[in-house]
Amino acid sequence: MAGRRRVTGSSVVLLCLLLVALVACGGRSTADPARAAVQRVLDRRSAALLDRDAAAFAATGVRTGFDRLRAVPLAAWSYRLGELKRSGATATADVELRYRLAGYDDGAVRVARTVRLGRADGTWRVTSERPADGSGQQPWDQGTVRVVSGEHSLVLGVGQSTEALRGYASLADRAVPAVSDTWDSAWAGRVVVVVPRSLEGMAGLLGSPASSYRGIAAVTTGETGAPADAPADRVVVNPDAYGLLGAFGKQVVLTHETTHVATRVHTTAATPLWLSEGYADWVGYHGSGRTPADTAPELARAVADGDVPDGLPADGDFGFTGDAGELARAYESGWMACRLIASRWGEARLDAFYRAVGAHEERDGAVEDAMGEVLGTTPEEFTLRWAAYLRAELG
Repeated sequence: MAGRRRVTGSSVVLLCLLLVALVACGGRSTADPARAAVQRVLDRRSAALLDRDAAAFAATGVRTGFDRLRAVPLAAWSYRLGELKRSGATATADVELRYRLAGYDDGAVRVARTVRLGRADGTWRVTSERPADGSGQQPWDQGTVRVVSGEHSLVLGVGQSTEALRGYASLADRAVPAVSDTWDSAWAGRVVVVVPRSLEGMAGLLGSPASSYRGIAAVTTGETGAPADAPADRVVVNPDAYGLLGAFGKQVVLTHETTHVATRVHTTAATPLWLSEGYADWVGYHGSGRTPADTAPELARAVADGDVPDGLPADGDFGFTGDAGELARAYESGWMACRLIASRWGEARLDAFYRAVGAHEERDGAVEDAMGEVLGTTPEEFTLRWAAYLRAELG
């Protein structure tokens, strides 16, 4: 018949191969209907959490998370379903949770979670949710989250009193303008502080052994070199070590960590730790009036004994699990290097040097090029000047 293309047997085979990913040749769909059903229940769960609808949330399964998250200001919350494993009336789902804290996260925080579900009366419901293997916990995994909002800060605490969290917010509210007065590049001007119950809680949030952070008062999480619309960093406090500090030490720690938040965009794989940690300490102690010997006691003792370092500390010298004295000297050495740049070349040049190092495409040559372009010196000359500076200020 004119105008009609003849369909051969090979054409039928080809059509079946093209459609096999969606529909079998026999006409039966190969997609697991449970996937769509599970995604729908996760979507309803997300909507109920954002709407603060306890009844709707409970209808999707266990409501523990709802109660623990009640005080957390959420701007967004959603799940993306990955692999789904079914066994009769139960299922295990690998999901990506995406959420944003209102007023603090410009981009979504993404974390891997494992969700278990059960089916009854033809309906899937969540029976549990936990961090995926190898992933850190979220604060609500550890208990009910208390929240205190400061002028420039949001403090999330588990196992902490509201009064204690207000203390953290007060310190963070002083840290933010102190950083803005020193760091001359634009940043969000706000900080999220997470205070777990203990060192073990801190380790759980970071997904690492507690021994890795024993004696460390706080750390900052976040992707270095990330774009400006990335999620806000989290300053995670070790309340065991932080609680041993005096008022001045507590302020220095939070200002130090807030500096990491502010400089995140300009801190990349090219930035050595002596610069990123030294600069954060330099901002933390800025304007304190404390002498170098007061601020760098371990390094001062070494210099007094004639043990002047012959080079700036390597990244490996900043390991948390090493000797405490060596770790202190590494931080103090980085601080003295930044202090030297600020005093010799000026604070604006110190900021420019920091940005120039981070803008380098790779670690090799980053410090050398930035020193030449911004400071008009070489690493060799700078190291000699730095060693002489240690002798003069700490000897």
